[in-house]
Amino acid sequence: MASEPLNLSPHLCRLRQQRVRKRLAELSVDRAILVGHENVQYLTGFRPHRLMQAAVCLETDGRCILAAPNQEPELAAADEIVTFSAQWHSTLRQEQPEIAIATLVNAVGSNLGGRTAVEYSGCGHHLSQYVAGPDCLVDVDRQMWQIRRRKEADELAMIRRAIECTEAMYVRAREIIAPGISELEVFNQLHAVAVDVAGEPLTALGNDFQCNSPGGPPRDRTARDGELFILDLGPAYRGYYADNCRTIAVNRQPTDEQVNAWQAIVAVLDMVEDTVIPGASCRTLFETAQAMLDEYCPDAFFHHLGHGFGLFPHEAPHLNPNWDDTFQEGDCFTAEPGLYTDELKAGIRLEQNYRVTSTGVERLTNFSLEL
Repeated sequence: MASEPLNLSPHLCRLRQQRVRKRLAELSVDRAILVGHENVQYLTGFRPHRLMQAAVCLETDGRCILAAPNQEPELAAADEIVTFSAQWHSTLRQEQPEIAIATLVNAVGSNLGGRTAVEYSGCGHHLSQYVAGPDCLVDVDRQMWQIRRRKEADELAMIRRAIECTEAMYVRAREIIAPGISELEVFNQLHAVAVDVAGEPLTALGNDFQCNSPGGPPRDRTARDGELFILDLGPAYRGYYADNCRTIAVNRQPTDEQVNAWQAIVAVLDMVEDTVIPGASCRTLFETAQAMLDEYCPDAFFHHLGHGFGLFPHEAPHLNPNWDDTFQEGDCFTAEPGLYTDELKAGIRLEQNYRVTSTGVERLTNFSLEL
Protein backbone atom coordinates (compact mmCIF):
# COMPACT_ATOMS: atom_id res chain seq x y z
CA MET A 1 0.00 0.00 0.00
CA ALA A 2 1.36 3.40 -0.94
CA SER A 3 2.33 5.87 1.78
CA GLU A 4 1.43 9.55 1.85
CA PRO A 5 3.19 11.55 -0.91
CA LEU A 6 6.33 13.42 0.10
CA ASN A 7 7.56 16.85 -0.95
CA LEU A 8 10.57 18.94 -0.08
CA SER A 9 10.06 21.34 2.81
CA PRO A 10 9.69 25.01 1.76
CA HIS A 11 11.53 25.99 4.96
CA LEU A 12 14.48 23.73 4.17
CA CYS A 13 14.46 24.92 0.55
CA ARG A 14 14.93 28.44 1.90
CA LEU A 15 17.86 27.22 4.00
CA ARG A 16 19.38 25.66 0.88
CA GLN A 17 18.93 28.96 -0.95
CA GLN A 18 20.86 30.67 1.82
CA ARG A 19 23.65 28.12 1.48
CA VAL A 20 23.88 28.84 -2.25
CA ARG A 21 23.78 32.62 -1.69
CA LYS A 22 26.75 32.33 0.65
CA ARG A 23 28.72 30.57 -2.08
CA LEU A 24 27.62 33.16 -4.67
CA ALA A 25 28.94 35.92 -2.45
CA GLU A 26 32.27 34.11 -2.19
CA LEU A 27 32.38 34.00 -6.01
CA SER A 28 31.55 37.74 -6.21
CA VAL A 29 28.49 37.19 -8.39
CA ASP A 30 25.14 38.97 -8.24
CA ARG A 31 22.82 36.07 -8.97
CA ALA A 32 22.56 32.47 -10.13
CA ILE A 33 20.27 31.40 -12.96
CA LEU A 34 19.83 27.63 -12.97
CA VAL A 35 17.86 25.34 -15.28
CA GLY A 36 18.82 21.79 -14.30
CA HIS A 37 15.83 19.88 -12.95
CA GLU A 38 17.94 18.80 -9.98
CA ASN A 39 18.97 22.33 -9.04
CA VAL A 40 15.51 23.82 -9.55
CA GLN A 41 14.02 21.15 -7.29
CA TYR A 42 16.80 21.46 -4.72
CA LEU A 43 16.21 25.20 -4.31
CA THR A 44 12.42 25.52 -4.71
CA GLY A 45 10.91 22.08 -4.13
CA PHE A 46 9.36 22.16 -7.62
CA ARG A 47 10.44 19.50 -10.09
CA PRO A 48 8.98 19.89 -13.58
CA HIS A 49 7.90 16.97 -15.70
CA ARG A 50 10.90 15.36 -17.39
CA LEU A 51 9.80 16.74 -20.79
CA MET A 52 9.30 20.28 -19.52
CA GLN A 53 11.75 22.99 -18.59
CA ALA A 54 11.92 25.35 -15.64
CA ALA A 55 14.42 27.99 -14.53
CA VAL A 56 15.18 29.71 -11.25
CA CYS A 57 16.99 32.94 -10.42
CA LEU A 58 18.53 33.26 -6.99
CA GLU A 59 19.74 36.78 -6.35
CA THR A 60 22.52 37.33 -3.85
CA ASP A 61 20.47 40.04 -2.10
CA GLY A 62 17.68 37.59 -1.32
CA ARG A 63 15.02 37.31 -4.06
CA CYS A 64 14.13 33.93 -5.63
CA ILE A 65 12.20 33.91 -8.92
CA LEU A 66 10.90 30.72 -10.56
CA ALA A 67 9.88 30.37 -14.22
CA ALA A 68 7.53 27.36 -14.40
CA PRO A 69 6.00 25.60 -17.40
CA ASN A 70 2.32 26.28 -18.15
CA GLN A 71 1.04 27.10 -14.65
CA GLU A 72 2.18 28.00 -11.16
CA PRO A 73 3.06 24.94 -9.04
CA GLU A 74 1.15 24.52 -5.78
CA LEU A 75 4.29 24.21 -3.68
CA ALA A 76 7.38 26.25 -4.49
CA ALA A 77 9.75 28.17 -2.25
CA ALA A 78 9.93 31.27 -4.44
CA ASP A 79 9.20 34.97 -3.92
CA GLU A 80 7.81 35.32 -7.42
CA ILE A 81 6.59 32.74 -9.94
CA VAL A 82 6.21 33.47 -13.63
CA THR A 83 4.97 31.01 -16.23
CA PHE A 84 5.54 30.31 -19.90
CA SER A 85 3.82 28.07 -22.42
CA ALA A 86 5.68 24.77 -22.55
CA GLN A 87 2.96 23.42 -24.85
CA TRP A 88 0.88 24.87 -27.61
CA HIS A 89 -2.44 23.12 -28.11
CA SER A 90 -1.01 20.12 -26.16
CA THR A 91 2.15 19.90 -28.31
CA LEU A 92 5.43 20.12 -26.42
CA ARG A 93 7.63 23.00 -27.57
CA GLN A 94 11.23 22.02 -28.27
CA GLU A 95 12.49 25.55 -27.68
CA GLN A 96 11.45 25.46 -24.00
CA PRO A 97 14.94 26.19 -22.56
CA GLU A 98 15.21 29.41 -24.56
CA ILE A 99 11.66 30.49 -23.63
CA ALA A 100 12.13 29.64 -19.96
CA ILE A 101 15.28 31.77 -19.80
CA ALA A 102 13.65 34.67 -21.66
CA THR A 103 10.65 34.58 -19.31
CA LEU A 104 12.87 34.50 -16.25
CA VAL A 105 15.14 37.31 -17.44
CA ASN A 106 12.10 39.46 -18.15
CA ALA A 107 10.94 38.94 -14.57
CA VAL A 108 14.38 39.69 -13.17
CA GLY A 109 14.78 42.78 -15.32
CA SER A 110 16.12 42.94 -18.84
CA ASN A 111 19.46 44.37 -17.73
CA LEU A 112 21.45 41.59 -16.07
CA GLY A 113 24.15 43.82 -14.70
CA GLY A 114 27.16 42.46 -12.84
CA ARG A 115 28.07 38.78 -12.86
CA THR A 116 25.68 35.84 -13.23
CA ALA A 117 26.42 32.26 -12.19
CA VAL A 118 25.07 29.59 -14.55
CA GLU A 119 25.44 25.90 -15.29
CA TYR A 120 27.68 25.84 -18.34
CA SER A 121 26.39 22.32 -18.94
CA GLY A 122 22.86 23.62 -19.33
CA CYS A 123 22.16 27.22 -20.22
CA GLY A 124 25.16 29.50 -20.67
CA HIS A 125 24.54 30.10 -24.37
CA HIS A 126 20.90 31.13 -23.85
CA LEU A 127 21.93 33.76 -21.30
CA SER A 128 24.83 35.22 -23.25
CA GLN A 129 22.56 37.64 -25.18
CA TYR A 130 21.36 39.22 -21.92
CA VAL A 131 24.74 40.07 -20.36
CA ALA A 132 27.44 42.57 -21.26
CA GLY A 133 29.94 39.90 -22.29
CA PRO A 134 31.21 36.37 -21.68
CA ASP A 135 33.22 37.53 -18.67
CA CYS A 136 29.90 38.26 -16.93
CA LEU A 137 28.98 34.56 -16.84
CA VAL A 138 30.49 32.29 -14.18
CA ASP A 139 30.22 28.49 -14.27
CA VAL A 140 28.68 27.18 -11.05
CA ASP A 141 28.17 23.50 -11.95
CA ARG A 142 30.89 22.16 -9.67
CA GLN A 143 29.86 24.41 -6.79
CA MET A 144 26.27 23.16 -6.98
CA TRP A 145 27.43 19.54 -7.02
CA GLN A 146 29.37 20.16 -3.81
CA ILE A 147 26.60 22.13 -2.10
CA ARG A 148 24.07 19.37 -2.84
CA ARG A 149 26.19 16.74 -1.06
CA ARG A 150 24.79 17.49 2.40
CA LYS A 151 21.31 15.97 2.58
CA GLU A 152 18.70 17.68 4.76
CA ALA A 153 15.87 15.87 6.57
CA ASP A 154 13.34 16.36 3.75
CA GLU A 155 15.79 14.98 1.19
CA LEU A 156 16.53 11.98 3.42
CA ALA A 157 12.80 11.28 3.64
CA MET A 158 12.62 11.11 -0.16
CA ILE A 159 15.69 8.85 -0.30
CA ARG A 160 14.23 6.57 2.37
CA ARG A 161 11.01 6.26 0.34
CA ALA A 162 13.07 5.20 -2.68
CA ILE A 163 14.88 2.67 -0.48
CA GLU A 164 11.50 1.33 0.69
CA CYS A 165 10.78 0.65 -2.98
CA THR A 166 13.98 -1.39 -3.29
CA GLU A 167 13.21 -3.39 -0.15
CA ALA A 168 9.81 -4.37 -1.55
CA MET A 169 11.46 -5.25 -4.87
CA TYR A 170 13.91 -7.63 -3.18
CA VAL A 171 11.12 -9.26 -1.18
CA ARG A 172 9.26 -9.93 -4.43
CA ALA A 173 12.44 -11.10 -6.14
CA ARG A 174 13.01 -13.76 -3.48
CA GLU A 175 9.42 -14.90 -3.91
CA ILE A 176 9.57 -15.34 -7.69
CA ILE A 177 13.16 -16.09 -8.73
CA ALA A 178 13.51 -19.77 -9.60
CA PRO A 179 14.83 -21.81 -12.51
CA GLY A 180 12.80 -21.00 -15.62
CA ILE A 181 11.70 -17.45 -14.81
CA SER A 182 12.69 -14.89 -17.42
CA GLU A 183 14.65 -11.74 -16.71
CA LEU A 184 11.85 -9.70 -18.30
CA GLU A 185 9.28 -11.23 -15.95
CA VAL A 186 11.46 -10.41 -12.94
CA PHE A 187 11.85 -6.84 -14.22
CA ASN A 188 8.12 -6.41 -14.78
CA GLN A 189 7.12 -7.72 -11.37
CA LEU A 190 9.76 -5.68 -9.55
CA HIS A 191 8.72 -2.54 -11.39
CA ALA A 192 5.08 -3.13 -10.43
CA VAL A 193 5.79 -3.60 -6.72
CA ALA A 194 8.01 -0.49 -6.62
CA VAL A 195 5.25 1.62 -8.17
CA ASP A 196 2.81 0.23 -5.59
CA VAL A 197 5.08 1.38 -2.77
CA ALA A 198 5.73 4.78 -4.34
CA GLY A 199 2.08 5.31 -5.16
CA GLU A 200 3.01 6.88 -8.48
CA PRO A 201 5.34 6.40 -11.47
CA LEU A 202 9.01 6.42 -10.57
CA THR A 203 11.59 8.89 -11.86
CA ALA A 204 13.96 5.96 -12.55
CA LEU A 205 14.09 2.23 -11.84
CA GLY A 206 17.64 0.87 -11.94
CA ASN A 207 20.23 -0.69 -14.17
CA ASP A 208 20.95 -4.37 -13.64
CA PHE A 209 18.43 -7.17 -14.06
CA GLN A 210 20.51 -9.96 -15.60
CA CYS A 211 21.21 -13.51 -14.47
CA ASN A 212 24.63 -15.18 -14.92
CA SER A 213 26.04 -11.74 -15.77
CA PRO A 214 27.71 -8.81 -13.93
CA GLY A 215 24.76 -6.65 -14.98
CA GLY A 216 22.68 -5.10 -17.70
CA PRO A 217 19.06 -4.54 -18.76
CA PRO A 218 16.63 -7.49 -18.67
CA ARG A 219 16.72 -9.93 -21.58
CA ASP A 220 14.35 -12.52 -22.96
CA ARG A 221 16.41 -15.16 -21.14
CA THR A 222 15.43 -17.60 -18.41
CA ALA A 223 17.29 -18.12 -15.15
CA ARG A 224 18.95 -21.52 -14.78
CA ASP A 225 19.76 -23.80 -11.89
CA GLY A 226 23.07 -22.94 -10.21
CA GLU A 227 23.24 -19.38 -11.55
CA LEU A 228 23.33 -16.14 -9.58
CA PHE A 229 20.94 -13.27 -10.29
CA ILE A 230 22.42 -9.79 -9.75
CA LEU A 231 19.80 -7.12 -9.11
CA ASP A 232 21.22 -3.59 -8.89
CA LEU A 233 18.14 -1.48 -8.22
CA GLY A 234 18.06 2.30 -8.40
CA PRO A 235 14.48 3.54 -8.19
CA ALA A 236 14.07 7.29 -7.82
CA TYR A 237 11.13 8.78 -5.93
CA ARG A 238 10.26 12.32 -7.07
CA GLY A 239 13.81 12.81 -8.29
CA TYR A 240 15.67 11.30 -5.32
CA TYR A 241 17.53 8.06 -5.96
CA ALA A 242 18.22 4.92 -4.02
CA ASP A 243 20.94 2.59 -5.33
CA ASN A 244 21.55 -0.81 -3.78
CA CYS A 245 22.28 -4.32 -4.99
CA ARG A 246 21.56 -7.87 -3.90
CA THR A 247 22.56 -11.18 -5.49
CA ILE A 248 20.20 -14.15 -5.31
CA ALA A 249 20.99 -17.80 -5.97
CA VAL A 250 18.40 -18.98 -8.47
CA ASN A 251 17.98 -22.36 -6.72
CA ARG A 252 18.58 -20.98 -3.17
CA GLN A 253 21.44 -23.46 -2.79
CA PRO A 254 24.66 -21.48 -3.32
CA THR A 255 27.84 -23.48 -3.78
CA ASP A 256 30.67 -23.39 -1.26
CA GLU A 257 32.64 -21.17 -3.65
CA GLN A 258 29.75 -18.74 -3.94
CA VAL A 259 29.33 -18.62 -0.16
CA ASN A 260 33.06 -17.98 0.34
CA ALA A 261 33.00 -15.14 -2.18
CA TRP A 262 29.89 -13.71 -0.49
CA GLN A 263 31.70 -13.73 2.86
CA ALA A 264 34.70 -11.89 1.35
CA ILE A 265 32.38 -9.20 0.00
CA VAL A 266 30.51 -8.84 3.31
CA ALA A 267 33.89 -8.35 5.02
CA VAL A 268 34.49 -5.32 2.78
CA LEU A 269 31.13 -3.84 3.76
CA ASP A 270 32.01 -4.38 7.42
CA MET A 271 35.31 -2.57 6.79
CA VAL A 272 33.46 0.37 5.22
CA GLU A 273 31.16 0.68 8.22
CA ASP A 274 34.12 0.54 10.62
CA THR A 275 36.25 3.02 8.65
CA VAL A 276 34.21 5.88 7.22
CA ILE A 277 34.14 9.12 9.19
CA PRO A 278 34.10 12.74 8.00
CA GLY A 279 37.48 13.55 6.49
CA ALA A 280 38.37 9.96 5.58
CA SER A 281 39.84 9.43 2.13
CA CYS A 282 37.54 7.79 -0.43
CA ARG A 283 40.52 6.75 -2.57
CA THR A 284 42.19 5.03 0.38
CA LEU A 285 38.95 3.23 1.19
CA PHE A 286 38.77 1.99 -2.40
CA GLU A 287 42.38 0.81 -2.29
CA THR A 288 41.76 -1.09 0.96
CA ALA A 289 38.71 -2.79 -0.53
CA GLN A 290 40.59 -3.63 -3.73
CA ALA A 291 43.39 -5.23 -1.71
CA MET A 292 40.93 -7.28 0.36
CA LEU A 293 39.13 -8.61 -2.71
CA ASP A 294 42.37 -9.20 -4.64
CA GLU A 295 43.60 -11.28 -1.72
CA TYR A 296 40.56 -13.50 -2.15
CA CYS A 297 40.72 -13.57 -5.96
CA PRO A 298 43.04 -11.27 -7.96
CA ASP A 299 41.43 -9.09 -10.65
CA ALA A 300 37.90 -10.31 -9.88
CA PHE A 301 36.82 -6.84 -8.67
CA PHE A 302 37.02 -4.34 -11.54
CA HIS A 303 34.75 -1.37 -10.83
CA HIS A 304 34.34 1.49 -8.36
CA LEU A 305 33.63 0.74 -4.71
CA GLY A 306 30.75 3.19 -4.68
CA HIS A 307 29.61 6.79 -5.04
CA GLY A 308 27.36 9.44 -3.63
CA PHE A 309 23.72 9.63 -4.66
CA GLY A 310 20.77 11.96 -4.28
CA LEU A 311 19.23 14.01 -7.09
CA PHE A 312 21.62 12.27 -9.49
CA PRO A 313 22.53 8.56 -9.39
CA HIS A 314 26.30 9.16 -9.27
CA GLU A 315 27.36 12.15 -7.18
CA ALA A 316 30.29 12.98 -4.91
CA PRO A 317 31.87 11.46 -2.92
CA HIS A 318 33.51 9.08 -5.40
CA LEU A 319 34.88 5.83 -3.94
CA ASN A 320 37.14 5.53 -6.93
CA PRO A 321 40.90 5.83 -7.65
CA ASN A 322 40.24 8.48 -10.32
CA TRP A 323 39.06 11.04 -7.72
CA ASP A 324 40.64 12.24 -4.49
CA ASP A 325 37.48 12.93 -2.48
CA THR A 326 37.01 12.90 1.27
CA PHE A 327 33.82 12.03 3.12
CA GLN A 328 31.74 14.89 4.52
CA GLU A 329 29.05 14.84 7.18
CA GLY A 330 25.67 14.66 5.44
CA ASP A 331 26.90 12.66 2.43
CA CYS A 332 24.71 9.80 1.23
CA PHE A 333 26.79 7.15 -0.51
CA THR A 334 26.81 3.55 -1.69
CA ALA A 335 29.39 0.84 -1.17
CA GLU A 336 29.14 -1.96 -3.73
CA PRO A 337 32.02 -4.45 -3.62
CA GLY A 338 31.79 -7.43 -5.96
CA LEU A 339 33.60 -10.50 -7.27
CA TYR A 340 33.11 -11.83 -10.79
CA THR A 341 34.38 -15.13 -12.19
CA ASP A 342 32.96 -17.80 -14.45
CA GLU A 343 32.98 -20.21 -11.52
CA LEU A 344 30.61 -17.90 -9.60
CA LYS A 345 28.02 -17.95 -12.42
CA ALA A 346 28.97 -15.11 -13.09
CA GLY A 347 29.48 -13.00 -9.99
CA ILE A 348 28.25 -11.47 -6.73
CA ARG A 349 27.74 -7.80 -5.93
CA LEU A 350 26.32 -6.52 -2.65
CA GLU A 351 25.54 -2.85 -2.16
CA GLN A 352 24.51 -0.89 0.91
CA ASN A 353 23.44 2.74 1.22
CA TYR A 354 24.85 4.95 3.98
CA ARG A 355 24.66 8.45 5.41
CA VAL A 356 27.78 9.98 6.90
CA THR A 357 27.26 11.24 10.47
CA SER A 358 29.56 13.23 12.72
CA THR A 359 31.02 10.01 14.16
CA GLY A 360 30.69 7.41 11.40
CA VAL A 361 27.92 6.10 9.16
CA GLU A 362 24.24 5.29 9.41
CA ARG A 363 23.26 2.32 7.25
CA LEU A 364 20.06 3.14 5.35
CA THR A 365 19.54 -0.33 3.80
CA ASN A 366 18.69 -2.71 6.63
CA PHE A 367 17.36 -5.69 4.68
CA SER A 368 18.87 -9.08 3.99
CA LEU A 369 22.11 -9.64 2.07
CA GLU A 370 21.59 -13.41 1.90
CA LEU A 371 22.13 -15.32 -1.33
